[in-house]
Amino acid sequence: MHKIFETLGKIGIVPVIKIDDPEKAVPLAKALIAGSIPVAEVTFRTAQGEAAIRRISKEVPDIVVGAGTVLTTEQVDRAVDGGAQFIVSPGFNPKVVSYGLAKGIPIIPGCANPSDVEQALEFGIEAVKFFPAEQAGGLEYIKAIAAPYSGLKFIPTGGINPANIAKYIAFDKILACGGSWMVSPDLINTGNFEKITGLCHEAILSMLGFSVAHFGINTENSQAASSAAEFFKSCFGFPLRELTNSFFSSEAVEIMKSLGMGTKGHIGIGTNSIVRAAAHLERQGIVFNQDSIKRDDKGNMTLIYIKEEIAGFAVHLVQRK
Repeated sequence: MHKIFETLGKIGIVPVIKIDDPEKAVPLAKALIAGSIPVAEVTFRTAQGEAAIRRISKEVPDIVVGAGTVLTTEQVDRAVDGGAQFIVSPGFNPKVVSYGLAKGIPIIPGCANPSDVEQALEFGIEAVKFFPAEQAGGLEYIKAIAAPYSGLKFIPTGGINPANIAKYIAFDKILACGGSWMVSPDLINTGNFEKITGLCHEAILSMLGFSVAHFGINTENSQAASSAAEFFKSCFGFPLRELTNSFFSSEAVEIMKSLGMGTKGHIGIGTNSIVRAAAHLERQGIVFNQDSIKRDDKGNMTLIYIKEEIAGFAVHLVQRK
């Protein structure tokens, strides 16, 4: 998969931006970065789109900027010349797609049915925009049409919001979700960039769905762990489940059979998307212990520890099932 698509996948949200004043482009891009969404799809729905892309590309190199609502080959040229790193179109136009690919720029065409998808595959497209997502059938429709196309990723856009983004992002064929609720024209035009940053943070947290999954208790050996687990079972009726290295007393308490990670124990934080969660936290300066990664039989990451202990506890992310 193209590096740009890998980056979009780790971010998980693509703000779709209609901008009327190029002077607002740079502070907007900085607000997105501050909100942990370092990507912008600036649409050609206004005449100022090209200038905004050019300003962002030149002055804010830490953001991935793309051009949206690209309808013609002339707009492809303007997007590329302005510094766009990817192109998005609302529908599938073979002429525009082939022209963009010849330019060597990643292109995400709009596809709303299997015929569109098969055209995209014929062109070697790796990711398509599903638009308008909610109006066209939502996640269930995407699941239905995605089944035969194992290598293709979708970017649903249209009707995505904080209330439904988590269910979309949990599906493994969703590369990212497009949306504009955090970058409304009113907020941009009035220069309310602090509000945009706040809405970006809220969007990220809605997508990732962090919650405490369990607490881990260290013990010296298997016998001590078993004794502790039996205590929770006999006193509180918590079900007991034995694993290779620990006992679970309910799903909330893990009792280690040895002195495991963390001076005092560990805390597991569940998330809807562990890869995106780790990428988000790394953007906040969090460092992970790469040697702690665990994967399932398909190679997907299921657990990773933060390198630093917090108040004597090791903290790890765990993929919510």
